[in-house]
Amino acid sequence: MSATAIFVIALIGGGILVAAGIFAVAWRRGPSAAPMVGEFDKEAAKRDVSARPILEPEATATEEAPAEAMPAEPVPASIEDQREAVTADDLGVTRRMFLNRAALGLFGFGFLGSLGIAMLAFMWPKLKGGFGSKINAGPLAALRSQVVPGDGSIKPLFFPEAQAWLVPMEQSLLPGSSFEGLPVVAGADGGETGLMALWQKCVHLGCRVPECASSQGFECPCHGSKYNFHGEYDSGPAPRNLDRFALEEDSQGNLIIDTGSVVETPRAVVKTIAYPQGPSCL
Repeated sequence: MSATAIFVIALIGGGILVAAGIFAVAWRRGPSAAPMVGEFDKEAAKRDVSARPILEPEATATEEAPAEAMPAEPVPASIEDQREAVTADDLGVTRRMFLNRAALGLFGFGFLGSLGIAMLAFMWPKLKGGFGSKINAGPLAALRSQVVPGDGSIKPLFFPEAQAWLVPMEQSLLPGSSFEGLPVVAGADGGETGLMALWQKCVHLGCRVPECASSQGFECPCHGSKYNFHGEYDSGPAPRNLDRFALEEDSQGNLIIDTGSVVETPRAVVKTIAYPQGPSCL
C-alpha cells in the first residue's frame, strides 16, 4: 500500500472519529440533560426588588375624597410586566444548535471532502517517468559491460529508479527454464548476453534483498530467503522466485524497464545458475 493511500485512509478515519465525538457531545447536551440548579440568595432578591421602577397607578374617585386629592401609592412593577418578546435573530445560536451545525459541517466538509480526495487520487493518471511506468535505464551495451566485467564473475547492478537489480542472462539458458517465453530478457539476440531486471523486494514479506558477492546470490536479511543471481529460489520461506519486470530494447539501443509490468515465476525445478558458489552472507 502506498504512502498516499495510507494518508487518505488515516484522514478519513480521523474525520469519522471527530464527527462521532461531536455527535456524542451533542446527544449528551440534548433535552435529557439535567437542568442547572443553585441556592436562592435573599439579599440579591432584595436588591433586585429595590432596583425595580415604581409605577404610579391611576387614582379612583370616591365619595369621601375627590380624584385630585387621592394620594398615589407606589406599586412595584412585576417581572411579567417588564418582559419583552425576543425574536429568533435576537436570541442568536444556542449551544445545541452550534454543536449540531458543527457536526454537520464536519461531516460535509471533512468526511465527504476526504472521500472526494481519495476518489480523485484513485482516478488521477500516473505521472510518466516514475516507478510504475516505463523507465529508460540507458544504453544496454554499457549496462552489460558493468554487469559482466569479463573475469567470469557476475556483478549485479542496482538501478534505484526501477528498484531493480540488473543481472545477465544467456539466451541458451532460457529453454526449459522458468523464464521461457516471458518478456523478461532483453539484448540476448545475436549471441550477446542479455539482461534481466529483478525487483529488489523479497516475495516473502517485501524486505529489500541485497546481493551477496561471496555466495553469488541474493540473501534476504529479514527471514533468510536465498536466491541465485538469476533470482531463482534456493531456500527459506519465500514461495517463489524473485519477481522481475518486463524488458525491451528501443530503437536507440536503450534498455527500457517496464516497472508497471511485474512478472511472477514459480520455484525453478532446474536452476539456470549454480548457488551458492561461496560462503553465505547471513
